[in-house]
Amino acid sequence: MSKIRVLIVEDSLVVRELLKHIIGSDDRFEVVAAVDSAEEGLSRLESLAPDVISLDIRLPGMNGLDATLQIMQRRPTPIVVVAANVDDDELNIAMNALRAGALSVVEKPVGVTNAAFETMARHLCTQLSIMSQVRVVRQGIDRGLRFGTVELPPPPRRTGCYSMLGLVASTGGPQALTQLLNGLGSDFPLPILLVQHITASFLDGFVSWLAGVTPFKVRIAQDGEAPEPGIIFVPPADQHMKLVSGRLVLSDAPPVQSQRPSGTVLLDSMAADVGRDGLGVILTGMGSDGAEGMARMRQAGAYTIAQDESTSVVYGMPAAAVSLKAVNEVLPLPKIAERLRELARGGSKA
Repeated sequence: MSKIRVLIVEDSLVVRELLKHIIGSDDRFEVVAAVDSAEEGLSRLESLAPDVISLDIRLPGMNGLDATLQIMQRRPTPIVVVAANVDDDELNIAMNALRAGALSVVEKPVGVTNAAFETMARHLCTQLSIMSQVRVVRQGIDRGLRFGTVELPPPPRRTGCYSMLGLVASTGGPQALTQLLNGLGSDFPLPILLVQHITASFLDGFVSWLAGVTPFKVRIAQDGEAPEPGIIFVPPADQHMKLVSGRLVLSDAPPVQSQRPSGTVLLDSMAADVGRDGLGVILTGMGSDGAEGMARMRQAGAYTIAQDESTSVVYGMPAAAVSLKAVNEVLPLPKIAERLRELARGGSKA
C-alpha cells in the first residue's frame, strides 16, 4: 500500500523540523517536502503532487488564506491548516481558509517535552490521514452558485408554524454555513441551534468569525437559556447541547458516535421538544453524526433537509441521513436557504 504524500508548509525552522519528525515517524506518511513559504510550496505543487498539505497560517509573504485560494485554483489538494491559536488575526485567517476550501484546522504541536505533545501529534496525523482521502475540487468561496437558477417545487402545506432550526455540519461546514446563513438573511424568524465539529481550542475563534461573516449574532450557549431569533447558539467545547422544555441544556454525557457535541443529541432533543414544529438540516461532513437524530425529527413530523452530494465537500453525514430515510428533501447548498425561508414564513395553512 502506497504511503500518503505530505507537503509541509511552515516558516519556523523549529516547528518545521518538529512536523517532519511527527509526520515522518508515522508509517502511513511520506514527507515529500517541507518548505518555508507558500510561494515555494506553490511553485513545487505540480512536481511534488502531494496527497495532503499541512499548511501554516502566518507565513512570510503570502499567508495561509491566499495560499489556500491559489492551491484550490491550481491543483486542488486536501489542506489541513495548522495554526498556533495565538491571536484573533491568526484565527480569522484560519477560519477564512476553511471557508475557501481547507478541510480542517488543528493546533500546532508543542515541544516534545510538553505533556500534551503526544495527543496533539496523534490528532494531527489522524487529520492528515482522514483528509487525504477527501476528493476536493477546483472551487472558490462562492462554490455552488451554478445551482442558483434551479426552481424549487412549492413547500408543503401544513397547519401551524415552525419554531426552531437545528443545523449540523462537519468537514466543509464553515464554507457551507457562510453561504447558507447569508442566504437566510438577518430577518430569518427562527432561533438557530448549531453543532459544527471543530477543534475545541478554536471554538471561540469560530464563533467570533461566524458572527463577522454572517448577519446573525453567534454565541456559546449557556445552560438554561431560551433560544431567541436572530441568534445562533453553539454548544461549549466538549459538551452536548439539547433543547428541553424550550430551554438549552448542556451535558457532559459520553460522546455519541465519537462526537461531543453531537448533532444527533441536538436533533433528537428537538424531535422530543418541538416535534413537528422543528426544522432540521444536515450539511457536509465526514461520518454519520446527526443522521439518527434527524430520523427521529422526521418521525416526529418535523421537516428535514440534507445537502446534496454535488455541493458537499464530504457527502458522509448527509448520505447517512438519506440512507436512513431521515430527510424530506435533498437540495444543493444554494437552494437550502430559499427553502428554509419559505418554510419559516409558514404562510400557507391547510
